[in-house]
Amino acid sequence: MFRGYCAPLVLSAAVAVLLPSRSHAQDAAAEAPAAAVEVAAAGTPTSAVGAQLEEVVVTGTRGKGLQASETLAPVQVLSADTLKSAGQPDLIGSIAQIVPSFTAQAFGGDQANQTLSAKLRGVSPNHALVLINGKRRHTTANLAVLGGPFQGAASADLNFIPVSAIKRVEVLTDGAAAQYGTDAIAGVINIILKDKDEGGTVDGTYGGYLNGGGDTINLSSNIGFSLGPDGFINLTGEVRRRERSDRGGIDPRVTNPGNLATFPNSNLPLAPGYPFLNRIQGDPEIDIYTGSYNAGYQFGTVKFYSFGTYGIKKANSHENYRLPSRASYTPPPITDSGGDTVQPPTEYFYPFGFSPREATDEEDFAATFGVKGTVFGAWDWDLSSTYGKDEVKFFTLDSINADLYALNGTSPTDFFGGVYLSSQLTNNLDVVREFEVGLSSPLNVAVGIEQRYENYQLKTGDLASRFGSGAQSFPGVQVGDAGSHGRHNYALYVDLATSPIKNLQVDIAGRLEYFTDFGSTLVGKLSSRYDFSPTVAVRGTVSTGFRAPTLAESYYSATNVGPQSAFVQLPPNAAAASLLGLGSGLQPEESTNLSVGLVLHPTRQLSATIDAYQIEIRDRIVGSGTLFSQFNGVPVPGAEAITAAIIANGNVLDPTVTDTGINIFANGLTTRTRGVDLVLSYPDNYVWGAVDWSVSANYNKTKVTKINASPAQLGGQSLFDAVALSDLETASPEYRFNFSGVWSLNRFTVTLRETIYGPAAEKEIGNDGSIFTNRIKVTPITDLELGFKATRKVKFSLGANNLFNVYPDQKNAALLQGYRDGNNNSAVAIYPSSFSPFGYNGGYYYAKLGYTF
Repeated sequence: MFRGYCAPLVLSAAVAVLLPSRSHAQDAAAEAPAAAVEVAAAGTPTSAVGAQLEEVVVTGTRGKGLQASETLAPVQVLSADTLKSAGQPDLIGSIAQIVPSFTAQAFGGDQANQTLSAKLRGVSPNHALVLINGKRRHTTANLAVLGGPFQGAASADLNFIPVSAIKRVEVLTDGAAAQYGTDAIAGVINIILKDKDEGGTVDGTYGGYLNGGGDTINLSSNIGFSLGPDGFINLTGEVRRRERSDRGGIDPRVTNPGNLATFPNSNLPLAPGYPFLNRIQGDPEIDIYTGSYNAGYQFGTVKFYSFGTYGIKKANSHENYRLPSRASYTPPPITDSGGDTVQPPTEYFYPFGFSPREATDEEDFAATFGVKGTVFGAWDWDLSSTYGKDEVKFFTLDSINADLYALNGTSPTDFFGGVYLSSQLTNNLDVVREFEVGLSSPLNVAVGIEQRYENYQLKTGDLASRFGSGAQSFPGVQVGDAGSHGRHNYALYVDLATSPIKNLQVDIAGRLEYFTDFGSTLVGKLSSRYDFSPTVAVRGTVSTGFRAPTLAESYYSATNVGPQSAFVQLPPNAAAASLLGLGSGLQPEESTNLSVGLVLHPTRQLSATIDAYQIEIRDRIVGSGTLFSQFNGVPVPGAEAITAAIIANGNVLDPTVTDTGINIFANGLTTRTRGVDLVLSYPDNYVWGAVDWSVSANYNKTKVTKINASPAQLGGQSLFDAVALSDLETASPEYRFNFSGVWSLNRFTVTLRETIYGPAAEKEIGNDGSIFTNRIKVTPITDLELGFKATRKVKFSLGANNLFNVYPDQKNAALLQGYRDGNNNSAVAIYPSSFSPFGYNGGYYYAKLGYTF
């Protein structure tokens, strides 16, 4: 069952018994929006018995003083120390390491590999809302378009938030659309920034993969200053560089005797690195620079506050290798000195072939300005404005425009393809007051209004990037796709919470939203909790949601070109898409959430929560399957509308490829996701040290319960084929189990985490059109970190993520053999990169040095 990895499990268990450890106590809680209280963390083991405190949470409630163990919906709290001990180089990886229902993307196709995303409770990344200090975070402009379970992700890019700036993260795993916005279908991730007015930290990390590549350097610093007796400002800077990795197989085109028999492909054995010339399967090279601030100043009863982040990311990824014959120029005939017509030899720009790279230059900015206070002695109010923008300039490097070169013998090798830009302006007013109404507790009334403007733009780049079939691997934005698209959103919410009788809590919320492109909608939420005793409580929630498609999903367009294929990512709101019988563009999704949970405190140390949930999403927006207009060089019967849509959209495809078609986002499915979350913590003291034990687990299963009929214009092809359906139903692990022990004694700490990933599977179209299944069996992954505090201020750590260098199962053997026999470059992807929950790079080992002042 465990694929021969019993040794890691046995060793992990032994180390857990002998070397358990305790994480550091968490910082005090951050100010809550509208009405904040501060305490220390709960819901995650953070300190040994006798030192553990509970923290007032600000996510999932508008009330005051609610601790994590008292919430009506499940909230996990991750302290700054907990995030750092995860050993991951970025925030997404750190959260995913700890929260089982939060699944991080390990690899993305093309540009998506440079902006990885994550999803909560098995649904789309777009179904989780990200907040910073309780305020909505803007989304990325870099839409994930190629296949896989993360396709369509246009959520907030968490990696532009410095980990050293974070005080804690609160993860609400329940539908909260009525409270925070109609896209909070799966839950909310609320990142609370540090607010200390003195001291700080300096941290450095270096790590890399055991089998080479991925070398990562991370430097960060955080410092707090007082602004007189009534104010503070907290500043953070972070720099991270990660080198690329390569885990691909041999491209059969470079060893095929038929290719090697003719010039210039006969040069291939002379190419540096032969036969491993195709390096598409691996991590990109990334340099990211981020900074943040958090500030506040108290003027009597009024507090002014502001916080923000700024980041620059430069990244590049290898694309599929091109053979030397791909770019050629045949000069016109000339007349020699004897008067004879002579045909000069054909010229080849890259005599040893070439590996194009897709590069991005990304700038991300966000700032919030607000003021809060109390009026009429009892009303707490909070007025704020938040602006965020993400701008991605993309380039195709070390490439060529083969059409341009064939025309006149010249072509650039580096191209500026264009710009994707996403921005968001959000204005909020929230007011909260408690009323004595004769019940067991006061009635907490929260009312708020929100106005938001969203904009998404596509801008053209160099003419050479889009001339003809464009730059090899990734042509630039077409003139017809360029444009600016915006919409306004207005919302009003009311949230009422009270205890009608002793031990019973009830929270009811309603939200009315209006979109200028979709009209109005009303969503609601009802939560309750009953404490039978201090040791046993039950809780449950019923809620509805409504998610308007992101502007990126509606208007993003690109052409993805491989050595043998060219597919247009057709914008569903473009006029050309109407030729496919899909209506007038994307429509909103609707959802219903149900959850019921049990909260247990059987002993002073032991706490446990178990929550079962169901999420139904109707008219769900999903990336289509691959819709072919041509397969293996043969036009697909009945698919003339697909060809017409490509032409109508202004796309010109590479004439040398054998597979052409489109991908498109569309409504048309109903899905039902059912699952269970378990969180258990047990801190304790022993003569040989203090220990924090924790167990967390998630079971999650999505089923497609309804599929709308595919339009006749697709020529009998299914809009959502077996591959697309598997991305929804089976490509995420069926379950995930985390066991961790953290032991501390004097200057020493040891953190051990054992993660067991359940089975996952994804369909893939083979070289002959057959459907194959790639599977990843049950897999245990062991993480270990050893820490030594050299002085009161200096700590040194050594660690490993995936200690035993475990890789996922390789793809279906028959599938790979078919690719090799068919001389198909897809044979390079030997691992199921699109859905492996723990990546395919093997063990990552690192050293950290931290200084606190």
